[in-house]
Amino acid sequence: MSSKIVLAEDEPITRMDISEMLTSSGYNVVGEAADGLQAVELCRIHKPDLVLMDIKMPKLDGIQAGKLIIKENLVDSIMMLTAYSGKEFIDKVKEIGAIGYIVKPIDERNLIPQIEIAISKGKEIKNIKNEIIEAKERVQDIKIIHKAKEFLMDKYSIKENDAYKHIRKLSMDRQCSILETSKILVERYRKVD
Repeated sequence: MSSKIVLAEDEPITRMDISEMLTSSGYNVVGEAADGLQAVELCRIHKPDLVLMDIKMPKLDGIQAGKLIIKENLVDSIMMLTAYSGKEFIDKVKEIGAIGYIVKPIDERNLIPQIEIAISKGKEIKNIKNEIIEAKERVQDIKIIHKAKEFLMDKYSIKENDAYKHIRKLSMDRQCSILETSKILVERYRKVD
C-alpha cells in the first residue's frame, strides 16, 4: 500500500507540479488544499501518513495548521514547504514538531528522498508513542493489582504472596482476569472505607 499524502500549497501550479511528482513516484495524494484550514480538514478526513504543507498560506498559515494537526494527532509526519530559509522560520517549524523543511523551488530528485525519510521517521515516532502509552497502561494495571493485594494483606493479615494467590483463585473462580478481579476488589474496599 502506498503512503497517503495531503498536499497543502496555495499556488495552484506549484501544487499541481508537486502532486504530479508525488503521484508519479507512487504516493497516494489523498487531498490537495489551497489553505491551512482545508489542510486540517483533509487530515481529519484522510488521516494521512504525511502532510506536505506550505508555510505561507491564506486563512491559516502552515505553522498554525501544523500545530492543530499535531495537537489532534491527525498525521504521522509533517513536512513544510517554503520559499524562505531564514532561521526564524526554521525555529517555528522545529517548535511545532515537523520532520522536514524543504526550500522552493522543488525538484523530484530532492523531494522524494526527503518524503521517504519523513514518512519513515513519522512511523518510528508513532510506534514509540504507542509503546509509551502501552507501558503507562501496564504500570496502571500493576498499581491496581498491587492495591488489591494491599487491601487483602490489611484485611486478612496475610503476606503479599498469599494475597496474590487469593486474587488468582478469585479470578479463576469468576473466570476473569487478575486485573479485572483486582479492580473489583479495589472498588469494593474503597466503598467500605
